[in-house]
Amino acid sequence: MKHVDDNFIDGKWSKAGGSERTTVVNPTTEADYATVAHGSRMDVASAAEAAAKAFPDWSSMAAGARAAILERTLKEIENRTDAFVEAMAREIGVPVWFGKMLQLPMPLRNGAVAVEAIRSMRWREFMGPSLVSRVPVGVIGAITPWNAPLHQIVAKVMAALAAGCTVILKPSEIAPSTAILFTESLAAAGLPPGAFNMVWGGPEVGSAICSHPDIDMVSFTGSERVGMAVAEAAGRRGKRVVLELGGKSAAVILDDAPLEKAIPAVLTSCFANSGQTCVAQSRMVVPRRLRGEIEDLCRDAMKTWTVGDPLDPSTRLGPLATSAHYRRVREYIARGAAEGAKAIEGSGERIEPERGYFVLPTVFSRVEPSMIIATEEIFGPVLSVIAYDDEREAIAIANDTSYGLSGSVWGSDNERALRVACQLRTGQVSLNGAPQNFLTPFGGFKKSGFGRENGRFGVEEFLQYQAIHGAAAVPDA
Repeated sequence: MKHVDDNFIDGKWSKAGGSERTTVVNPTTEADYATVAHGSRMDVASAAEAAAKAFPDWSSMAAGARAAILERTLKEIENRTDAFVEAMAREIGVPVWFGKMLQLPMPLRNGAVAVEAIRSMRWREFMGPSLVSRVPVGVIGAITPWNAPLHQIVAKVMAALAAGCTVILKPSEIAPSTAILFTESLAAAGLPPGAFNMVWGGPEVGSAICSHPDIDMVSFTGSERVGMAVAEAAGRRGKRVVLELGGKSAAVILDDAPLEKAIPAVLTSCFANSGQTCVAQSRMVVPRRLRGEIEDLCRDAMKTWTVGDPLDPSTRLGPLATSAHYRRVREYIARGAAEGAKAIEGSGERIEPERGYFVLPTVFSRVEPSMIIATEEIFGPVLSVIAYDDEREAIAIANDTSYGLSGSVWGSDNERALRVACQLRTGQVSLNGAPQNFLTPFGGFKKSGFGRENGRFGVEEFLQYQAIHGAAAVPDA
């Protein structure tokens, strides 16, 4: 069994000072896979001191020099692709096909557009007699989740470093190998000591990051409940906060949609990564008169979602990440049936053999918008099909949620589909299966959080404006 005992502070691995340990369980076998030692408040203080000390040199380094280091980091990550993919399969149950198709390419592309952004950024400009500069916020505390571990680390850490900030990362202890491989990649790329630091831990470490006076900003991705606590704790210290929280995204199927294309695509959005994605389109809003046909298409499409060992290349759906999450998803499936929803396919039971946190993908039809399965984020492979009678009702159902992170609209008339998409209260919408563009901002409305990631927009979250008046008269300002 693997034992993770060290934080990474000021360019060196050092023993974590906390008294707790997290046991990482392989979700496929239910066998103990690793233990992770928690850091302490003193570890956070040491990391903050190192980051604050490194900030003046890193923030004043030319953008091109920072970009070169980050480009080398991306190359180091790419060279470790197989190690990342295997680690995510063993620690959180990500099927190897999904690791190679999305869990690695997505952060590599996201990192690349961050590098492109700082090379094209207009860092300083004159406005009359004043100089306006974009300057880094300072020391950043980044708290990342387990479901897309590398993507979330890259989205926060590399964007912050690109902006000229220094960073303290608290990654998920459930997926430790990803964070270790990322740290090794940064070190191999020649990042100066102290510019990046990593401390393992749970709520105590997160609280210390939110409260430490030398940490200027906190960027958090995770649950709504924890995100609100982070915002409150950081707000008491006057810290800037970015939150990327949950979602209950809707796929709106218009009455002229290409159903043979739309239905498998929506199932992929909902089921990929075993439904453990914040952008999962877990509600499908469909014309009532087409509901029977759509149910049949769902039934056919689900046959391709083979469930099994994530290390098997033929597996499309792996286990859920933890036993607690497995129980939670099972409870939601039972609740859906109790509320009167009709399960088209999938029972939510274990598959053979009788081990591992496996849940069969489940599509519920005859779902009412007020049902728990239609209102709460399940974070599992569970899709709710909700019927509507006209376009206005479809938009109202899609917006009838406390979240607003993602969504899609499907229809043969692009102008009409765009008109509907513009009325959805969500941070991003895909028309007819268009892929995500990492040059554009990613983030949510309402309880899905605030702030943006990806590309120039993600880098700009870690910058602030400074105005110097009378600078036009100063030579070489």
